[in-house]
Amino acid sequence: MKKYNVGILGATGAVGQEMIKLLEERNFPINEIRFFASARSVDKKIQFNGKEYKVEEAKKGVFKNIDILLGASPNELAIELIPSAIEQGCVVVDNSSAFRLDEDVPLVVPEVNPEAVKNHKGLIANPNCATIIGLVAINKLNAHHKIKRVIVSTYQAVSGAGAGGITELDEQVKNISQNKEVTPKVFSHQIAYNLIPQIGGFNDMGYSSEEMKFQNEGRKILENKELKVNCTCVRVPVYRSHSESITLEFHDDISIEEAEDILKNSPGVKYIKTENNGSLPMPLDTSDQDLVFVGRLRRDMSRDDNKGLSLWCCGDQIRKGAATNAIQIAELVIKNKN
Repeated sequence: MKKYNVGILGATGAVGQEMIKLLEERNFPINEIRFFASARSVDKKIQFNGKEYKVEEAKKGVFKNIDILLGASPNELAIELIPSAIEQGCVVVDNSSAFRLDEDVPLVVPEVNPEAVKNHKGLIANPNCATIIGLVAINKLNAHHKIKRVIVSTYQAVSGAGAGGITELDEQVKNISQNKEVTPKVFSHQIAYNLIPQIGGFNDMGYSSEEMKFQNEGRKILENKELKVNCTCVRVPVYRSHSESITLEFHDDISIEEAEDILKNSPGVKYIKTENNGSLPMPLDTSDQDLVFVGRLRRDMSRDDNKGLSLWCCGDQIRKGAATNAIQIAELVIKNKN
C-alpha cells in the first residue's frame, strides 16, 4: 500500500490531538508525519506510533513535500496558511469554518456526500460538528423521502469550546461546592448547573452564527437550496458529545416502521429503539466512539398528516464531529487516487 506524508495544522489543540490519536487507531498509511502549531508551542513533544516528534511553527512555506494536511486551526490561521499549503502541493482537509461555504470547496460528510471529494481543487472543508452529527442521523431518511423542513435544538458539550471549556466547568463546579465566586472566562455566563442558549454572535434576525451553520452547511451538503431550517443551539454542562432534538417535515408520507428500517441501515448510525426503562441515546454512551446514536423516534403529533417525525440523536463532536470526519475525508482522497 502506498504511504503518504501527512501534516497536522493545529496539532496541540483538542481536535488536533484527537486527529493524532485517530491516525494511529485507524492505521492511516503514513510515510512521514509532521506537527504544526503556533510559535508558543514550538519544540513541544508529541508521541506518535512510539516515536517522539517536535512541534514546528505554522507559517507560510513550511508545507513542502506534505501530501495531506489536516487542518485543526482557528479561522484566522487557516485563511493565512492554507492557500500557501495548497500552492506547495498539499491536499488540505480543513476543520475551520473559513472555507465551508466557498463554491469551489467541497463540504463533505463521508456517509452523506462522499462523491463531492472528487471535485476538490486542493481543499476540502470539514463541516460544523453539530451539522455532521445531525446530517448523519437524517441523511438516509432524506434519501428515501426528501426533507422539506428541519426544526432542531442542539445541546452542545463544553469541550466544543476546546480544552478551556472543560477546565472552566470543572473549576466552576469546584468553586460553587466551596461557596466561592464564579467568574466566567471561556463562556459568556456561568456554565456549571446552567444552560446558555447562545453559541456565537447573533445576526439581525436573532439567530446565532452556530445556528445558521446547520441551515447553510446542510443545504450545501444535501444539495438542497430550498431546505428550511430553524435551529436553536444551547451550551450545556456536559463534558463531551453533542445531543440534538430534531423534528423533520417531509414532502410525502413516511411511517414510523419505514423510518426505523431506514435508520437501522444508515451508515454511521446506531439506532436505539426507545421503550420504557430501555436504552436511550445519551452523551455518556456516545463519547469516545464514532457512531451517531439515534432514538426517541416518534410521529410529530402537532401535524394532522403523516409527513412529520421527531427524533433524538447524540454523537461525539470531537471525533465524528471533527477529527474522525476529517480523516475519513482524507481516506476518500487516497481511495480516489488509487
